[in-house]
Amino acid sequence: MQEPYIKRILSAQVYDVAVETPIDAMPALSQALNNQVLSKREDLQTGFSFKLRGAYHKISRLSPAQRKRGVVAASAGNHAQGVALSARTLRTAATIVMPVTTPAIKVDSTKALGGKAVRVILHGDRFDDACDRALAICRQSGATFVHPYDDPDIIAGQGTIGVEIQRQCTGALDKVFIPVGGGGLLAGIGVYLKYVRPDTKIIAVECEESACLKAALKAGKRVTLPHVGIFADGVAVAQIGKEPFRLACKVVDDCVTVSNDEICAAIKKNFDDTRSIAEPAGALALAGLIKYVQRKRLRRQTLLAINSGANTNFDRLRYVSERYGIGQQTEAMFAITIAESAGTLLSLCQTLGGFDITEFNYRWHDPKSANIFVGLKLPHGGQDRRKIMQKLRRRGLKIQDLSGNEMAKLHVGYMIGGRLAAHQDERIFRFEFPERPGILQEFLTMMRSRWNISLFHYRQHGGTYANVLIGLQGLPGQDHAMEAFLEEWPYPHWEETNNVACRLFLRS
Repeated sequence: MQEPYIKRILSAQVYDVAVETPIDAMPALSQALNNQVLSKREDLQTGFSFKLRGAYHKISRLSPAQRKRGVVAASAGNHAQGVALSARTLRTAATIVMPVTTPAIKVDSTKALGGKAVRVILHGDRFDDACDRALAICRQSGATFVHPYDDPDIIAGQGTIGVEIQRQCTGALDKVFIPVGGGGLLAGIGVYLKYVRPDTKIIAVECEESACLKAALKAGKRVTLPHVGIFADGVAVAQIGKEPFRLACKVVDDCVTVSNDEICAAIKKNFDDTRSIAEPAGALALAGLIKYVQRKRLRRQTLLAINSGANTNFDRLRYVSERYGIGQQTEAMFAITIAESAGTLLSLCQTLGGFDITEFNYRWHDPKSANIFVGLKLPHGGQDRRKIMQKLRRRGLKIQDLSGNEMAKLHVGYMIGGRLAAHQDERIFRFEFPERPGILQEFLTMMRSRWNISLFHYRQHGGTYANVLIGLQGLPGQDHAMEAFLEEWPYPHWEETNNVACRLFLRS
């Protein structure tokens, strides 16, 4: 079907720098899912990511004249490190442009791997900004641009993982789950495995916040997502590559998307079985495998997930530890309204008896009622969730499930406190700010003191972007000016004024 790619993959000389990574069994998860679950450990690759394979193969195939002019790349992390090590090994000068928001650990690692052969430039807040700068450097210098995924040589380099899977899996292999960002990894592995194992199903896995392949398959052509989430930054791509999409249409059997919470749960499951910590994009395929098994009720099959990398900030683990319980449905967040009278709080705790309380925030509401923000462990998942809600409603209590409410999980649980008087005008917004010095000053400067900030909550989660909740008060009739300001501000925002969590805990 794709014979030219098979030849490229089999002749790829990636092992000058790359290593053949193992496939590990996951016994605990296998038992829990009643399937044999395997993990292809690209987190153990040199540079802790699969990206080295494609980068080295691309640069190794350049002519002597091209190598002399050097290479240029744009990346927020893993691709940069792969290009840096490849350039140093092949004695080729490299310029790598990284967003200013790139965590220092990735910038420092890129410099260390590349040594004197690599120049790192920090430019812009987003990957697109860095990519534009990198392409401009190529035009000026005549250097070769090393694309992170939309290049046949990059795809062939990643395809060597498929060769290893075929060699290492001597028995049945029913399904392979592959994470998708720009699509180079999916295309390379998928093309090879479909050639040698046509009966093995290729399942693409995407983050719900960056599902560019799913959108393209639905539209029948590549589309650009209007917004991309940044938790799984290794797959935060707005449009799948042109060549990866062409190949994906031929080799992908199914596609599954997962939430951030489900990714956190997969990071925990991976740690339980292997004692290794995957980055969010690295655990994406495993999250998809778990969800797919549960949705399709698969039994007694051999399933393999690609662990694509382990380059994550230590700070991000706090977010993971807070969210994995909701992701695996063993924890839930509720808003419960009780009467403001003696003994009602004790009665509530007695009603919740038998369930482990993970979080409990109490806030007086009015002389007649109070709202409780509570987290509970659910050993039996959805069964326990229904049991709790039915039990409390039979007692006449109002209860709302906030487990899927992003604002509640990111902000409200940490800031239940003072409220604005009912007659005061306020609009509440959730923003994503790039994690860099001076961004708040830029925000305030653009506001030009037109509105009062009545609420502000920021919590760092170790990513390239920060989650910020802001309340703004303005004069009556200023809605048009506020909408113009929000349109001008270049980063994503969502209005949360009418969010149920906001209404219960932050407003009168």
